[in-house]
Amino acid sequence: MLSSLYLRLRELMARAQEREEGQGMVEYALILVLIAVVVIVILQIVGKQVNNVFSNISNGLNQ
Repeated sequence: MLSSLYLRLRELMARAQEREEGQGMVEYALILVLIAVVVIVILQIVGKQVNNVFSNISNGLNQ
């Protein structure tokens, strides 16, 4: 997922060097990459908490 975003960002940056109009597109791509990284980090943090909740429930049912 991140590799495809990275490849798209590189492609947009290459196009932007050819013309000045691409600057806005590169800025939007950078914002999208930043948002994607933040979402991935949040999902990893929340995923661990959800796993802990289900583990606690499972352990409580087994007792």
